[in-house]
Amino acid sequence: MASNGRRAIDPPIAYIDTLFDCSYTYPIMLKSESGARSRALVWWGAVALTLLAGYADLVRGGETLAPILLVVGYCVLIPAAILKS
Repeated sequence: MASNGRRAIDPPIAYIDTLFDCSYTYPIMLKSESGARSRALVWWGAVALTLLAGYADLVRGGETLAPILLVVGYCVLIPAAILKS
């Protein structure tokens, strides 16, 4: 209750856009998700580097490091990157 005896009115959560005669709404304050996007890009960058290093070692004739990098890239990092993005 406000001090004058009336109930306080909450501010609106969204306004209706009537400029183009559409009935969609847009939020008053849009929140930036640039931090989440940059973290997802870091995960996908790690995937790309790991797979690239694995295939480069495979072309070079590597028999130990190449399979490890490729398995880690495909079985660990790609699912992690999908879940994080």
